[in-house]
Amino acid sequence: MTTLTNAPLAPLLARLFEEANAATSPAVAALSHEERARLLNSKTEYVDFYGRLKDLWLAISPETGTLLYMLARSSGARIIIEFGTSFGISTLYLAAALRDNGGGRLITTEFEPSKVMRAKANLTEGGVIDLVEIREGDALQTLSADLPDTIDLLLLDGAKALYPEILSLVESRLRPGALVIADNADFCPEYLQRVRSPASGYMSTPFGEGVELSVRLG
Repeated sequence: MTTLTNAPLAPLLARLFEEANAATSPAVAALSHEERARLLNSKTEYVDFYGRLKDLWLAISPETGTLLYMLARSSGARIIIEFGTSFGISTLYLAAALRDNGGGRLITTEFEPSKVMRAKANLTEGGVIDLVEIREGDALQTLSADLPDTIDLLLLDGAKALYPEILSLVESRLRPGALVIADNADFCPEYLQRVRSPASGYMSTPFGEGVELSVRLG
């Protein structure tokens, strides 16, 4: 664990988590609990909803980040797809694993331009920008073409209602044994029903903090 635990990445992550914890969003605070729940589960209003969240980091926890690094490292991942860049915290963990695996390619996607700019700056400061391609726009378009033939790991951490659709876009390219990690998967029962079905082609289990860990079977 050299890249993750040393400068420049380790102090950068510590600072970013402090900023994430301090971030607020008056636009989101003004929404009722019921309205937030409705928008969170909408397949048609997610652009508007997540546009309101542009000031929030929506970051994974440090523990989930460490888990991502460990899973990518232990599986020897070289090709990773990420749905939901935000400010790039999870991207930093995955890129660190690629670096320590000897290199690779991470394709991530984010539709909020201000977050794309900040994520690029964070990845540059962390010394891993050379491993990452950020595709700006709606993931239903950005991940619908020009994907690698074989994918080792998929992280779902964007609009929760779109988890099944994003999985469908990349599923044919997931190699046998590929890992699929879905953060806050409990917000998408449709996704959980799919990957937990005996006929789905996955073995899947909850893995703490709302994470669903699945492996693509042969």
